[in-house]
Parts: sequence; C-alpha cells; structure tokens
Amino acid sequence: MSLILYNSLTDRKEPFEPIHDKKVGMYVCGVTVYDRCHIGHARSLVVFDTLYRYLCYKGYDVTYVRNFTDVDDKIIKRANERGISTKELSEENIEYFYEDTDPLGILRPTHEPRATAHISEIIRLVKILEERGFAYEVSGDVYFSVSKFPEYGKLSKKNISELESGARVSVDERKRDPLDFALWKASKQGEPAWESPWGEGRPGWHIECSAMSMTYLGDSFDIHGGGKDLIFPHHENEIAQSEAATGKPFVRYWIHNGFVNIHSEKMSKSLKNVLTIQEMLARYHPEVLRIFLLEAHYRNPINFEEEYLHSTLVSLKRAYRILQDVDGWLKDQGVKKPAALPPEIMESVQAVEAAMDDDLNTPKALGVLYPMVRTLYRLYLDAKVKGNPSPAVILAIRREIGRLGEIFGIFQAEPERFLKDQKDRDRRVLSLSQDEIEAMIAMRAEARKNRDFKTADAIRDKLGSEGVILEDGPQGTTWRVK
Repeated sequence: MSLILYNSLTDRKEPFEPIHDKKVGMYVCGVTVYDRCHIGHARSLVVFDTLYRYLCYKGYDVTYVRNFTDVDDKIIKRANERGISTKELSEENIEYFYEDTDPLGILRPTHEPRATAHISEIIRLVKILEERGFAYEVSGDVYFSVSKFPEYGKLSKKNISELESGARVSVDERKRDPLDFALWKASKQGEPAWESPWGEGRPGWHIECSAMSMTYLGDSFDIHGGGKDLIFPHHENEIAQSEAATGKPFVRYWIHNGFVNIHSEKMSKSLKNVLTIQEMLARYHPEVLRIFLLEAHYRNPINFEEEYLHSTLVSLKRAYRILQDVDGWLKDQGVKKPAALPPEIMESVQAVEAAMDDDLNTPKALGVLYPMVRTLYRLYLDAKVKGNPSPAVILAIRREIGRLGEIFGIFQAEPERFLKDQKDRDRRVLSLSQDEIEAMIAMRAEARKNRDFKTADAIRDKLGSEGVILEDGPQGTTWRVK
C-alpha cells in the first residue's frame, strides 16, 4: 500500500506523490524562542518527527527544514522585561529547546534556520512582492495586499468578506484593507533592526517562513506542517505571499496536528495549566511521553490526564521487562545471525506499515506493535523450554521490534537503562525515600505474618496516599509510583 496523507488544503486523504520521485521536501513551523517548550510543542514535534522517520523508513530521501523564530514581539517584550538583548534571550531558549527535545529523541532536521540569519532573503522576497504590486509601503512598514490575491482563504476555507467584517473592529488606518498583513515592520526605539529599502526595521512573522522554506526547498515543495492553530492566519498568509511572489503552487500537502487539552480544557497560560516538557521529563521517561502523544491520531485533539500517562508507563515497563529477559537470554545463547521472520511476525509488520500508510494511524500501528512484544515473549519461552523456535528466530523478532520501534522513537533504549531511569524518576517525585518505603513494606509484611491485617491495610493505605502502589506476588511485595 502506498502512503496516504490527509491534505488540509483539499480536506481529504490523498496518495502521497512527491514532486521529485523519491525525494521529499518538508518544512515544519518551529518554535518562537522566548520561553521553555510545553507539551503542545511536544505534540507537534513528535508528530512530525514520526512522519520524518516514517518517510525515511519508506526509502524517501527527505530534506527536512524546521525553523526557529528568533525575532518577534514576544521575544522583544520578554527580553525587555529581563533587561537582556533579544539575541541573548533567543540563544538561551534555543539551548533549552535542545535540552527539552534531545531526550525526547527528536531527530535533528536537515536544516534549522533562524529568521535573523535570513534577513537578506526576506528583504528580497518583500521587494519582489512590492514590484509585482502585491505589497505597499507606509511609513517604513510594508503590507501585503490581500485583495490582490483572489485565492486568499483557500486553506482555512474562510470567506474574505466575512473576514473583513470581523477585522474592522480594530483597523490600522494606515492599511488599505483591514486584512492586509505586515511583511516588514519599521523598528521602534530599542528594538532589533536591520537596514532595508524601507528604512531600518524587522521582518513580520509570516514572511520569514516563506523566505526560509523557499531558500532550502525551492519555490514549490511537498509537505508543510504545523499545529492546527497555524492554519489561519499564518499558513494562509504564507500561501498568499509565496504564490504571489513566484506564480507557482507553494506546497502540495498541508498537514496539521491537533491540540493538547489539559483535563478537557484547552492548554493556555491564562488558565495556568501549561505543562512544560521539562516538568514531564522529570517524571516520565521520554518514550512514555512519545507513546502518550502518539496514542491518539495526530489530527485529533489529545486530552492530558495523569492516569493516561500512568497507564502508558505500566505498559512500557512491562514491554521493557520482556525485552530485558529476551536480551539476557540471547546474550547467553551467543547467537549473532538472525533467521527469517516467522509468518505471524511478517503479518504484524505488514499491519504496522498498513496503519502508518493510512494517514499515519499511530494508534492502530502501536496496537499491533505491543502484541508483537507479547508474541516475542511467548516464542522466547517456547525456545527456552522446548528448544523451538531457535535462538536465531528470537533474535530476528527482537531486531524487528527495534526496527519498527524506531519509527515511533520507542524501544530504542537498553532495557536495563530504561527501567533504571524510570525508577530514578519515580523516586524523585515521591515525598518518601526508598529506605522509608521499604521499611514500611517490611512492617506491613510483619503485620501480615502476625495476621494483623488492620495494621497491614493501614500501611498500604498510607503508602497509597503518598503515591506508592504495592503489588503482592509469589516473590514478595514490589512497589511502583501511582
């Protein structure tokens, strides 16, 4: 089955047919570097990282561009509040960006351009638009004339007359039309500025993405991505200014991911419910967060609830314990060369690929991958006890799980390291120390031995109130974080 993607421009699924056969040009709107990244950013980053990984898995040669917006009203405001330059603030938050995203396994794109490093390309594009009659200058500001571009609204499906009516509430009198948007802004005192044909100024937000994407990918390219909140006006404006400048179709496939809601409410700073990646990684292994973000289809909203993260963590721990057992046994067997995959595993591989080919259906694909781990465990036990299948078959399945897991950025850690890392996180978020927990477990065991079940239950309840879950088994009592 060939890859099918949902195109926001046409509002339907379409077979993916790149402009240049097996070469793909993909641009994704990056972050504005004025603060730490939150899990809304993580959703977009993981979604498009997964698309990038799958395109590479399918054999495409992908040129992937993801930008940094490092000059912007928010950056200027935050830098002024802190009494530092916009460059200092941007550099600091770019460092934080990598600190947040490298642990998440977000692959580095082919190019990561910064707006301030492409001022000459931005100015050149604005000049072309002015020369072609799509832009006009007013007191050092340059605006795009929306009325000159008849197809405006084709991505967002918005009607221009309705947009104009809504925009008249707050009209900049210097603009010819309330919908016109800034391509170049005359700088105010104390703002970063660059020389231009219209005087000192800085780029508008929308123009930077057009200039940078076309610099690295050409006038027309295959995929442009970002969150649904960017459809209007950002991506709509990108289409207008790019196609007005070149006379060519800008992008073939527009792909947008859904929002992250926190306890069924939209995540926003005004509601004070923003969760940073930094906060989440302090509590959960990065692969837990990746799976959580991929367990809903990328176009749908995803609702953050702590219990969902716990459920994801439990499942992933269980899988890694299986992989740890299998890896230890394979090491003891000394097997180096894998055999052919058994038919039931080949069917699962095909099912994962079919799900991903259907508009990146990651929930369905993960729903196949997890049972593959359970199948591995069943066959490993057969091999260990009955001698059939051979260790070479078990090695082949184990490697295939790792290969498929790479698409999603999971099952990539050494199992022992994964389990240790998560246990360390569990300890850090608890108010009780490990020694205190284990002492209380010993007290409970003694109480149970003496048939003092009231005391035993009280200890269990106390630990539960501190976020510690006890699990009794044949080998004794183990604990985990709630």
